[in-house]
Amino acid sequence: MVQADERPASDTDLITLGRRIRHARTARGLTLDQLGERVGSAPSLLSLVENGRREPRLSLLRAIAEAVGVPLNDLLSTEPPSRRAALEIALDRAQRGPLFAALGLPALKPSQKLPIPVLEQLVGMHQELARREEEAIATPEEARRANTELRLERQARDNYFPQFETIAEDLVTRAGHTGGALTHRTVARIAEQLGFTLLHVEDLPRSARTVTDLRNGRIYLPPASTPGGHGLRSLALQAIAHRVLGHERPRSYGEFLRQRVEITYFAAACLVPRTQAVAFLEASKRERDLAVEDFRDAFGVTHEAAAMRLTNLATVHLGIPLHFLRVGDDGALFRGYANDGVPLPQDVTGAIEGQLVCRRWGAREAFARRDKASEYYQYTDTPAGTFWCSTQTGSGDAGAFSITVGVPYAHAKWFRGRDTPVRRASTCPDPSCCSRPSPDAAERWAASAWPSGRMHQQVLAALPRGAFPGVDDAEVYAFLDKHAPEQ
Repeated sequence: MVQADERPASDTDLITLGRRIRHARTARGLTLDQLGERVGSAPSLLSLVENGRREPRLSLLRAIAEAVGVPLNDLLSTEPPSRRAALEIALDRAQRGPLFAALGLPALKPSQKLPIPVLEQLVGMHQELARREEEAIATPEEARRANTELRLERQARDNYFPQFETIAEDLVTRAGHTGGALTHRTVARIAEQLGFTLLHVEDLPRSARTVTDLRNGRIYLPPASTPGGHGLRSLALQAIAHRVLGHERPRSYGEFLRQRVEITYFAAACLVPRTQAVAFLEASKRERDLAVEDFRDAFGVTHEAAAMRLTNLATVHLGIPLHFLRVGDDGALFRGYANDGVPLPQDVTGAIEGQLVCRRWGAREAFARRDKASEYYQYTDTPAGTFWCSTQTGSGDAGAFSITVGVPYAHAKWFRGRDTPVRRASTCPDPSCCSRPSPDAAERWAASAWPSGRMHQQVLAALPRGAFPGVDDAEVYAFLDKHAPEQ
């Protein structure tokens, strides 16, 4: 059994402890050999202790404190003994971390021979590397912050990017598109005009949606799971967008997200060109018969794509403010946009992703309908006013979801479904609206219920850090080696 005075100093930071011992030893003018003779320990062991690589027992620490003439508590202090020691500790810690290991460089021993200005420069460089890494890493917190910033920016500009509209319309026109749904052949011609060939492969890296070979002018896409579907056209156009919009490798996760917003917008502007889309919407507005389903079918895109495209054009070209929601069948908001004042649920940081939508809203009421093929219409009274909405439900790999487009009451007159008699009242975020259980139920179950919540592991993990967040660089480069044409 270890005696009390033999217990290790496990609560003390070993690097700081070692530097304090070294500082005290050199201040007394002692070498490691001389200190070893006084405390009865090998100089090699003392060297390991001073470098923070061996945890000394308290008996040895007491002997060292007596030998160098300082109180034991001084050795155990968490404060570095000097400015130089603080720099040495910082450099030592940086070189022991995973960020330095990933550089593949030899470690530099922070010895007495290094001048303080050199130490300051080295420590400063490591701190800047760490800062840039933390800024770029795709943590859930960073993702939510960046998403919120982008959403508010889009809201301020009515989700409209005229420069992307002009570029997209010019490209599809030069490719021969005159109206209706954009064909796969037209998308291929757009790629050809930019010097790229579209290739569908079965072995696309799992971490990538598409891969572009800039050297050989190739854009690799997954095979068509749904012949004629709009998904592959959108993916190809998004890959093309990086080149057309002059994107460079993202330097932060926020920049990565901004590029995703821009390429998604560009693809939508190609699939649903502005001039044709605005003409279609204006005609529907004159007839007071605006409908997402008609807009969707006219351009051969998904209901969600048509609803999102409506947010790009309705305010600027039709004078209609509106909101868009994609909500899971558990009520969680997956994606949202609003410039009409609808009170979107949000957390204290302003983020909306993952927040629960009121049970009284059409986005959730629609799940209870038997008829899932047609749109569901509803008026909802909220603390911010009355809103009309149109909701379409669907299902995907992640389960059922709803797509909602809504407008303030005064603008419902332009939409099909405005005559619906369905009306609900919502007082959210007041918990008494739909999130607080009844007093009777709470009394019956508060002490007896123990549910196991569904956990989404991705909310705890950061995306792998590579040239592009979430993409396995080694896997992508191996794929390109395999598919590159022989020179």
